[in-house]
Amino acid sequence: MMKYLIGIMICFIGIAAFAQSKYNPTLKRQLDSVMVLDQKYRDTLTLLMTPDKANATAKPMGINIGAAINHYWKLQKAIDSTNTLFVEAIFKRYGYPGKTLVGDSTSEAAWYVIQHSKKIDDYLPLIKKAAEARELPFKLYAMMLDRYLMNKNQEQIYGTQATMRKLKASGKSEWFIWPIKDAETVNQRRKDAGFPDTVEANAKRLGVEYKVLKLSEVI
Repeated sequence: MMKYLIGIMICFIGIAAFAQSKYNPTLKRQLDSVMVLDQKYRDTLTLLMTPDKANATAKPMGINIGAAINHYWKLQKAIDSTNTLFVEAIFKRYGYPGKTLVGDSTSEAAWYVIQHSKKIDDYLPLIKKAAEARELPFKLYAMMLDRYLMNKNQEQIYGTQATMRKLKASGKSEWFIWPIKDAETVNQRRKDAGFPDTVEANAKRLGVEYKVLKLSEVI
């Protein structure tokens, strides 16, 4: 009986050790640092592209808004390039570094890097697989899918992406929510994907007036 119990204990210890070995604290720390770098200049860039805050942000630099935006984008793009190379190496070794490997909060780090890169086409299937396996929130896959579709000049699905382009009606460049496929049912799709807000509320959060547009209305 004692040998039987010892055997069960050894089995449970082995299972526990195996489960713990999946979590990689070193990789978590590395990806946490990557996440900090991913956001290093983006807050400043957001302020520079916000009309009522741009002048106050650029003035201390002694240059105009356009020059300030170019300056910070150059710095951020250099970081983004390095981050992308690092994350691609992780993908090759581990697959997507999801919550099992690096924990819930850090599981989003690699997604941010790819979302801000030119590699969405390459890694969208990997992101989808991670989301379906619940290693990554499904709404993040939905956001990447929307950006992928917008980049291809196709209708987005979840209404997550805003852009600035010319509209035929005005002939001027303005911010708008990129055209949505079956826009009348988008809020149900958003709810199913895990978004807490409506497309209208999301547009407001992005500082954009929501209106339903068709691809044919975009220049």
